[in-house]
Amino acid sequence: MNAATEQLPVVVVGAGPTGLAAAAHLVERGIEPLVLEAGPTAAAAVREWSHVRLFSTWGELTDPAAEKLLAPTGWTKPDASAYPTGGDWADRYLQPLADVLGDKVRTGARVTGVSRAGRDRIVDADRDAQPFAVYVTYADGREERIPARAVVDASGTWTVPGPAGADGLPALGERAAADRISYRVPDLDDPAVRARYAGKRTAVIGSGASAFTALASLAALARDEEGTKALWILRRGLSGSTFGGGSADQLPARGALGLAAKAAVDDGHADAVTGFRTQGVERAGDARLVLVAEDGRRLDPVDEVIVLTGLRPDHSFLGELRLGLDDRLQAPTALAPLIDPNQHSCGTVYPHGHRELSHPEQGVYLVGMKSYGRAPTFLALTGYEQVRSVAAALAGDLDSADRVELTLPETGVCGGSGLYDAPEAASADTGGCCAPAPQPAVARAGAPALRPLPVVEPGSTGGCCGS
Repeated sequence: MNAATEQLPVVVVGAGPTGLAAAAHLVERGIEPLVLEAGPTAAAAVREWSHVRLFSTWGELTDPAAEKLLAPTGWTKPDASAYPTGGDWADRYLQPLADVLGDKVRTGARVTGVSRAGRDRIVDADRDAQPFAVYVTYADGREERIPARAVVDASGTWTVPGPAGADGLPALGERAAADRISYRVPDLDDPAVRARYAGKRTAVIGSGASAFTALASLAALARDEEGTKALWILRRGLSGSTFGGGSADQLPARGALGLAAKAAVDDGHADAVTGFRTQGVERAGDARLVLVAEDGRRLDPVDEVIVLTGLRPDHSFLGELRLGLDDRLQAPTALAPLIDPNQHSCGTVYPHGHRELSHPEQGVYLVGMKSYGRAPTFLALTGYEQVRSVAAALAGDLDSADRVELTLPETGVCGGSGLYDAPEAASADTGGCCAPAPQPAVARAGAPALRPLPVVEPGSTGGCCGS
């Protein structure tokens, strides 16, 4: 890369937690960042789940370089032991950080394409010496082509939720039933949203923290609104990890989420259906929805469906770059083995930084939730360490960039999420970090009514997303 190119900004895609932290680390290194955010404000995606309480504490949600930028403004770090909502995180930390960065952050700026200047992906000649060309469309319709010395994609995965279909594709009829299907944890404090689910029968598809949160919320609604009932659709059978790590989780609020979901079933506010892999969504005669499994099972009609089957990365605007992505996880190829849920139990993630995040196209990095592709359990701490390493590498400080230190709290969940197809996975002794949970009784489609589970005190539900 020539000297002129090195004077160009590093374009950061996304003004969420990881993107803003990347900008803070670049500023600390004397490198000019330009953060491009598609939404109308910084942390636009976080604001869309502002009602959800995180299971990470404030002490795990702020970045050291960002704190240094904020300190001269009189900003006070919130109580490190408290659990903020998404709205708290945005208002009390992310927006102030964006304000400090000033014109280094542009909102209403959607990145529509990234390439090497004058070279599409097949051209080799003098490729690495050329700056990146970042194409942007602004909210008012203007377009711009911005030259950049490097590109850090922290755009996340929020905009591409997984479908109900167990094949990884929308189930037959899923799109046609969009008026009764949501892909987000509902905000039941919103009167309109509350009215949508109150007194109704709602299917919740998913087995992660977001599904736990939705079940706990619907259970609370059921205590106030007669006739409210949840149906919990699980693609897997039961195992010790069905309800998460519980008391074995080193993030207590995350463990409490699973206990809250279990309590929803214990108290009769939710019925669980296991081994149900949705293939179709049909309309009943009264316009309610009938879920159909690939084995032919049909559930009784439901009024609403909440699909919480994970999120996916959008690589469409990176199509002219030479990316190295794992063919299963859609994560960088060097990172994928470290985070593969088919291989790792208990949330173990090895320290990683710029080398694991790099691609054949030099100078481009996928960071934050997007770096994990389809893998689950990403935490803000991971993203902050990623961008610290990347900023050091861009500054030429490889000693610091390679000195990656990251210790993540264990989930207390045994067995990888990719194992649900193996019949023995539900009962095998994994030799992992936690003892199997008591085996609850669950309802299968067409089976007898649910037996009560042993009562477990759920405590604080914490929230749904680490970051």
